[in-house]
Amino acid sequence: MAFNAIDDSGEADTSASSAPSAPIKEARLWHDKGWTARVIKNEDDEGWAVEMIKDGQPEPALVGPWTMGRDKKNPKPLDGAAFNTLVKTAAEFLGRQAQQIHAAQHQAITINTPSGRLSIALDMIADEDDPHALLTARDANDEQLAQVRVSHGFKLNKASANAWIDAGFRKPA
Repeated sequence: MAFNAIDDSGEADTSASSAPSAPIKEARLWHDKGWTARVIKNEDDEGWAVEMIKDGQPEPALVGPWTMGRDKKNPKPLDGAAFNTLVKTAAEFLGRQAQQIHAAQHQAITINTPSGRLSIALDMIADEDDPHALLTARDANDEQLAQVRVSHGFKLNKASANAWIDAGFRKPA
């Protein structure tokens, strides 16, 4: 799907301008609370969409369908209630996305051993030149017992954690 912003004159705005800081409250463009909502035309069909852009971000955080106006040709104008709902939805979406990224990059499990409970963590290091992960063991007092560098593809599970503990915290093969 291709989208272009349409200003009130009907002209497409394809420029990548930075978001203004002063509040704007127009029929197809609202800016406030660190967010910009723009109603955009779907060039592939007759529909409309709204994109939510967080200040300072080059890409929209959220693009969703937008309601047609009464004339069934033009979009319904933005208003305060709709803008507030869009801000809340976009912020929640970014929050869930951040949680998913964090969960994928930071995993932890607890292992019961004869010497006590251990927390084993795997932290992904997203380095373009050298992606890797750190495998860390901590005791019940949160003191670090060991830390080794492992491949970015290392899978942390109870079996791999137990094997690492049984091997005396030597780097897994």
